[in-house]
Amino acid sequence: MSEAANIVADPARQENVTRILDCAERLFRHYGYGKTNVADIARELGMSPANIYRFFASKVEIHQAVCGRMLGASYKMAYEIMHLPISAEERLRRYIHAQYKMTLEVMLDQEKVHEMVIVALERDWGVIDAHVNSIHDLYAEVIREGIEAGEFREQDPETASRCFGAATVILCHPQMVAQCLAKTNRAMPDELIDYAIRALK
Repeated sequence: MSEAANIVADPARQENVTRILDCAERLFRHYGYGKTNVADIARELGMSPANIYRFFASKVEIHQAVCGRMLGASYKMAYEIMHLPISAEERLRRYIHAQYKMTLEVMLDQEKVHEMVIVALERDWGVIDAHVNSIHDLYAEVIREGIEAGEFREQDPETASRCFGAATVILCHPQMVAQCLAKTNRAMPDELIDYAIRALK
């Protein structure tokens, strides 16, 4: 296991890890994941590749860490929306709309970012499953509050959260969003969100 896999207690080491990830993400976005290697990252930072390997065991590990940061930003957005002082229904609506917008703007409009995300999805990394689980936990919390407030019918919040996620994943998954954009026989975002919300009532 590389040293980056452990919690970095030394501020100087943490700064180096952050610099490497910032540089890697910038190069991945500019040149694409496939066309960027560890030597490119080292050159950009004025380091030797051996120095990069002191912090990350491979380019894949760097990619995983970059994706982890991107998913962290996505979760932060979800958490903030899910804890707004508004109805449970409106929180769910706002989150799905916001995630759909983020997918369109960040993951699809920037082709190189899309490539980076697709590689991560195809490799089925645990960090993605962990993110999905975290989002489902937020769904369950909001659905539970909606049940208590009388907005939603009595049901198991955990099961409902997984079903709500499955019903709306087409608006959040980069590959699905990309495939559906040019199709005229797909439900529109508002139609799909309305349908998923009605299932909770």
